[in-house]
Amino acid sequence: MLTLFRLLTVLITLMAVPALADPLPRDKIAPYIVPPMSLGEQLNDKGVWQLLNSGGAEAGYVFETEPMAPLPGFSGASINMLVVLDLDGRFLDVQLISHNEPIFVSGLPEKLFYDFFKQYRGHSISDSLVVGTPYGAGSEGSALVYLDGVTKGTASVRIAHESILAAALQVAREKMSGIATGPPAFPKMDYREDLTWDDLVAQGIVTRKTVSNAEVDALFADTLWADDDPEARDDPEAPYLDLWVVDIGAPSVAQAVLGKSSLEELQNFMQISDTDEPVLVIETARHGLITEEFVRNTAPDLISARQGGFPIAFRDSDIYIELHPDLPDALQDGAALILRTDRRLGFDPTTEWVLEISALREHGFFQPEVGTVVIDVPHVTPDRFYARPEIAKPAPPWLDALRARLTDLIILAVFLTGLLAALSFGMNRLAGLSAFTPVRLVTLGFVTGFIGWWGQGQLSIATPIAVARTALDGGSFEFLLYDPFSLLIWAVTILGFVIWGRALFCGWLCPFGALQEFAHHLGRLLRLPQIEPNRVWDTRLKGLKYVVLAGFVGLLFTNPAAIDTAIEVEPFKTAITTFFVREWYFVAYAVGLLILSMVLFKGFCRYLCPLGAVMAIGGFLRGRKWIERRLECGSPCQLCKVKCNYKAIAPSGKVQYSECFGCLDCVTIHDDAAQCVPLILAAKGRKLEVPAE
Repeated sequence: MLTLFRLLTVLITLMAVPALADPLPRDKIAPYIVPPMSLGEQLNDKGVWQLLNSGGAEAGYVFETEPMAPLPGFSGASINMLVVLDLDGRFLDVQLISHNEPIFVSGLPEKLFYDFFKQYRGHSISDSLVVGTPYGAGSEGSALVYLDGVTKGTASVRIAHESILAAALQVAREKMSGIATGPPAFPKMDYREDLTWDDLVAQGIVTRKTVSNAEVDALFADTLWADDDPEARDDPEAPYLDLWVVDIGAPSVAQAVLGKSSLEELQNFMQISDTDEPVLVIETARHGLITEEFVRNTAPDLISARQGGFPIAFRDSDIYIELHPDLPDALQDGAALILRTDRRLGFDPTTEWVLEISALREHGFFQPEVGTVVIDVPHVTPDRFYARPEIAKPAPPWLDALRARLTDLIILAVFLTGLLAALSFGMNRLAGLSAFTPVRLVTLGFVTGFIGWWGQGQLSIATPIAVARTALDGGSFEFLLYDPFSLLIWAVTILGFVIWGRALFCGWLCPFGALQEFAHHLGRLLRLPQIEPNRVWDTRLKGLKYVVLAGFVGLLFTNPAAIDTAIEVEPFKTAITTFFVREWYFVAYAVGLLILSMVLFKGFCRYLCPLGAVMAIGGFLRGRKWIERRLECGSPCQLCKVKCNYKAIAPSGKVQYSECFGCLDCVTIHDDAAQCVPLILAAKGRKLEVPAE
């Protein structure tokens, strides 16, 4: 058990770089190719193969994603897909080869994961593919191509999607267009020039594109939408688009364009996302930059881009924009966005690329048909602001996950800070509140609703098992960072080991444990008879969780594949992750445990939970006895022992911290002059002594 505890500490101390997997041999790849196509010769040591047609001619390329883009999933292992591209870069097929994603191994139907990859067929690597759902009906004219995600499995699906794109673009650049595959240029952060806005315009560092109403009318000429813009007909010479584009990755350029607060926010952003290139776009005419359905921090639905024939995946950086005061008033009043794209996917700011602006028109009043024309805006930034290393240092792909959950993480951090402060410095005052029980229930309600159902922060034995498996296999622990919300809870839980033992997590942070406590209170309200095992049976039953944990350790060394099934002993995935939307037998098991808790106080936590067994280690490792006791506790007073629902107080009055859940009931009794027997007797003794004086 001590070994498992040490493995848990890896969660906050070890961050390894993913290792490249060896490509599968021909006999493993060939069965995935559907006749009349067949597998040809291997083209490189990364596992790229020829695709041959029925006549034996080259028809495309076959490759795995894992050898080229081994982004780790939540199990610590990469998700490996087989991709088949034709010679024009169109997806002929994408199939899932292997994965260990916990949500699909035992949780959501695995078929959903396999079916997701069918959506790639027929799309091109030149399409701007995005995992998600378009917002609103107006997005019909969007330049983006949406792939439906999988509810509750979005993170795993996005990891897979990023791996597919990264591998496919590598193959495309090497085999299809002859584009140099050297590392992308990145801004020289220590290079400075004293530049003004006029300098940027004069030197071509800023690109301006103006399009009149008449020019847009010409683009829609001879189409269904030719006469659907009355404003363009009334004033043909007025500007339809007045767009300014400037790459602000270079500090000197950003300093000449942005105001002080935005410049500072951009600098903080680039310290975190050091592989992202930020581009500022400003539009001062009637076109605008976004539709009403646009959502911050997503890909803008009217803007796309490409470079060398391949798409550039731009999306909003969600940075507040304050322009430099020297910029013209017309720009100050315009619509502005700071977009970002990942240079690791091949974007080179020093090579010309094209921003594509979609102009939309609607024909008809009821369910109008949407027409689109694209306005190209070429742009390039001088290379003096950039450096190009021989080997690009890849930044971890989990930074987007951190930014995407920033609000949730802030709320969680504030809550955890308050909870730690209350338990560390104000525990006795907290337990002494007249409304302590309502305060505790509100806290547990927050844990269930926000941490559990909303944040998906239910810790599970799956994580320490995955850490142990990764350590044994010599893999990467980077998968832990794809769920920063749970990682923060793990970090606080491990810290709590040395202070409170298992009490912090099991008593205050476990969403399913909170559900059981609510079930207990409901059982009391319904006046259901309570099952209270005697001390002998209680001790025996508490040993079961260690047997279950030992079973997991045994499976780890003898049959790791069976662990994914054995983890179902935890009802967490059913009750918290999927909110009871699973097969009936999983639901029946989870609901049955909650019904049991109505008559047997937190029976699963006390007797069966393998994670609770791991957490119990903290009871032995804690650095102090944090619950105050008196000499009279246990002899003769037994009140706290009798009142303890967890049976965590021995007849001697000693607290058994390996089984203590930190409910603070005994702390309330200890400090209450109306409940604590020693205090009551002492008070009576003083009254008796007063007359004698």
